[in-house]
Amino acid sequence: MLLLRGNEALTGLATAPAAPSAAKAPAVPAAAPDPGRVVQIVAHPDDDLYFMNPELRHSLSAGTGHSITSVYLTSGEADGVNAGAAGRASARPDKRAYAEARQNGIRAAYAKMATGDRTSAWRRTSVPTRGGGRAEVDVLVARPEVHLVWLQLREAGTVHAEAPDSLRGLWDGKAPRLESVLASGSPVTEPYAYSRDDLVRTLAGILDRYRPTTVRIQDPTPGRTPATGRFTDHQDHFYGARFAQAALAAYAAEVKGRPHFAVQNYLGYSNGSLPGTLDPQTSADKLDIMDVYAWVDRENHCGSSAGCGDLKVADHPAGNNWTSTINHARGSGTSWLASDRQHGLWAFQVLDGQVALWHRAGPIGPWSGPHLLPGTGMDPGVSTVTLPDGRIAAFATRTTLGEQPSDYRREVVYAVQRAPGAREFGAWQSLGTPEASDADRTSDISAPAVSADGTGRLAAYVRDGGHTLRGREQRADGTWGPWEAHGGAGLLGTPVAAADAAGRRMVFAATAASVTAWAQPAPGAPLGPATPTGLPQTALPLTADAREGGVRLWLRKPGSGDVRTALATTTPDGTPAVRGLTDLGGLQGFGAVAAGGHVLAARSAGGHLGAELGEGRPWERSPLLFVGDPSAAVTGNGTTVNLAVMGLDARLYATSSPDTPKAYLTPWQPIGPSNTGQAQP
Repeated sequence: MLLLRGNEALTGLATAPAAPSAAKAPAVPAAAPDPGRVVQIVAHPDDDLYFMNPELRHSLSAGTGHSITSVYLTSGEADGVNAGAAGRASARPDKRAYAEARQNGIRAAYAKMATGDRTSAWRRTSVPTRGGGRAEVDVLVARPEVHLVWLQLREAGTVHAEAPDSLRGLWDGKAPRLESVLASGSPVTEPYAYSRDDLVRTLAGILDRYRPTTVRIQDPTPGRTPATGRFTDHQDHFYGARFAQAALAAYAAEVKGRPHFAVQNYLGYSNGSLPGTLDPQTSADKLDIMDVYAWVDRENHCGSSAGCGDLKVADHPAGNNWTSTINHARGSGTSWLASDRQHGLWAFQVLDGQVALWHRAGPIGPWSGPHLLPGTGMDPGVSTVTLPDGRIAAFATRTTLGEQPSDYRREVVYAVQRAPGAREFGAWQSLGTPEASDADRTSDISAPAVSADGTGRLAAYVRDGGHTLRGREQRADGTWGPWEAHGGAGLLGTPVAAADAAGRRMVFAATAASVTAWAQPAPGAPLGPATPTGLPQTALPLTADAREGGVRLWLRKPGSGDVRTALATTTPDGTPAVRGLTDLGGLQGFGAVAAGGHVLAARSAGGHLGAELGEGRPWERSPLLFVGDPSAAVTGNGTTVNLAVMGLDARLYATSSPDTPKAYLTPWQPIGPSNTGQAQP
């Protein structure tokens, strides 16, 4: 849910507040948001419950007609022992039965979320796949738009150690084929094995069958812990996500007449070491569903001798603090909506692996788009910056899959508008990456934080795989300098950047305990050293915006989701200083805060957009469920704030608010044609 708040606050709108007068009231009716079609691809049964909830629950709660399909790559059979710590020594291993128990737990959890009854019936069938095997497809009878797809491949059986018979081995070419481990009781009875290409074709076929508008996958590049060099996530999670990336690229290139789709990535195991993002009630609801999956009550409601859930999880259903948090791995920025000198708007989002552009000419002109800029492999999340001559530059990261495992790479790229106001942009130009190779850091760089200082020179900063800040800055002649190390330690998520009123660039990045800052002592000068801000622990991500002569930060309070704000300024010696931390309260939710003029907007509890239109006014909620984070831009010489979000239907939605004593939001409107493309029977 999106909430909006004005001045220093946030809210989300179910309806627009009453306009100050009939003359000012918007004439167009509010658009009912399209719920879209969601496909989730995860490695194991429970990855969706731990790492994609509560967004999964929000989708299921959207009501009848909201299509959601979850695809499980492996059976998650582990050692075949379905028992807690106390019973493992005497339990008999049975991998097929344990896989069935996990399936039973997932079906019960989804039934509970979708209908309120964990025993709600499912229809289970076996269907052929494009890879030559078969998949089990379960359809919730009471909500037939809810599907579970089980590919039932062998899991790695180890978090970090090499296991050739695994998704990792299949991706790296160490296993020519990966065999199935069929759950007992499954309608799929004949074993099969997939090559790497077989699995990509299978997933692309599933995407073609369901024609999603939003695809949720795990993080394909979680990186390594600097101290140990070990991956921060389960190998099945991120190699499964890479297979999903490859399938999405194939689906986008090969299937005609499909709808556009957006992608959202989710952090996995590393969530346990990050500040919690969820409020107590949302955490409790998430844990309640994990209790259902884990079969905590041990009641035989499913009638299966294999068990009705995952007793390994029953000892600690909260996991490693996973039920108290959710974090997007990419696409968490709020600077993707930009305004121009003619008060027009430009919106940039990633659809179908390409950057999509929408444009509104002038303050009241019609919108056009989406127009897909040439160039594939684009990762979720685009940042924009306006150049001194009025042109807009868009920055993102791009992933190259390649033919060989070693070809998998991520790099920072940017494209520049050919002329102010022109819809045409130049080709994507690469700034490369500060990481030496995928083997070293698994391409673990953040999305870029971008800003121009008072000289008009651009700079792009990323959090690297060593959890420090790295940056490339533009020289006076327009060329780019090399990647430079700016220090910091234990940096998390994506940094943010903005320039103060004097044109001095400031950069901020969260750590597990606080926020670290950097500042230029003067425009054009090198970035200064990493400096502690003294701010308390904050949930990811951050937002920065030039205000009040300095740079204002917006942060989420851990364990609450409420929004905090503080003002950063630069001392005479060039040192960043932060003061005036204020808790705005009243929101909850998670994700970045969009700030524009008198309006704040962000995801609220329940997943909808919330907005605040003035200090002291309550947060207002909209009916929109959306991908990524909202963005705001000011037009009309600072008199109008424009907001935009990407709906789960992969369609842009926009609204605006005039800066008046009784500010209001116009009804949300979808931009462009309906995102059609029917799911296959």
